[in-house]
Amino acid sequence: MWTTEDHTVAAGHSVTPTSWQTGLEELLGRVAGRFARVEPRRRARAFVLGLLADLPRKNCWTIAEHAGDASPDGLQHLLAGAVWDHDAVRDDIRDWLVEYLADPAGVLVVDETGDLKKGTHTVGVQRQYTGTAGKVDNAQVAVYLAYATDAGHGVIDRELYLPQGWVDDPARCQVAGVPDQVGFATKPELARVMLGRALDARVPAGGVTADAVDGGSPALRSTVAARRCAAGWRAASCPMCWQSSAASRYGRRRGRRWYRWSRVALATAGAPEGWAL
Repeated sequence: MWTTEDHTVAAGHSVTPTSWQTGLEELLGRVAGRFARVEPRRRARAFVLGLLADLPRKNCWTIAEHAGDASPDGLQHLLAGAVWDHDAVRDDIRDWLVEYLADPAGVLVVDETGDLKKGTHTVGVQRQYTGTAGKVDNAQVAVYLAYATDAGHGVIDRELYLPQGWVDDPARCQVAGVPDQVGFATKPELARVMLGRALDARVPAGGVTADAVDGGSPALRSTVAARRCAAGWRAASCPMCWQSSAASRYGRRRGRRWYRWSRVALATAGAPEGWAL
């Protein structure tokens, strides 16, 4: 979460270490009841603090060392074996964030991101396009929903993208712990589900925005229109050029991207205004 308000927890320059710590403890206290036992509750706190720490690499080994544990067994058990309601934790975090940032003119932002992986055992990993690398690479991809207002912004939901190749391999899914009821869903469908959850939970929002992948989905656009939200979609045909940089000759990057934007109204009778960018 990022915010411009002093009284909320954030990485913003206006937040003191004391108020940041107070806000974090408030949030951890909010979700504590989702853990039936004290051990996973303490592990969850250590895990969050490790993720927020300035560690060169973040995995169960490094976070366990940061927490003072001799091995990552406890954290691995938290993530893979302990019983706790992760969806309820998600809802608690969303509700807490909205308490601070709520604005009827807020915007729900859909986007995806990937984590580059070396192996083949992580759930959903395969060679696929990810913006993290800017190319097709071995990665795990998830779709996220953020809530943004003038006061700040933060992530309020997430859904892991499970490629068709995984769904077609029940044995692989079973080994990785994928629930039997999980089937294939496109990224726009995952976005539609998350938007529905947010709006059903009465997250105050006046609009929705997403990139070309989600904006190109008629089902997603229809859902947003039916919920009476204004929308802004990035069109897939948007002209784009690259600013050259010295690093480009080494293949690491191509410099800053420059866009030529067009704003085109999407006419839908009886629905709020929508725009393709």
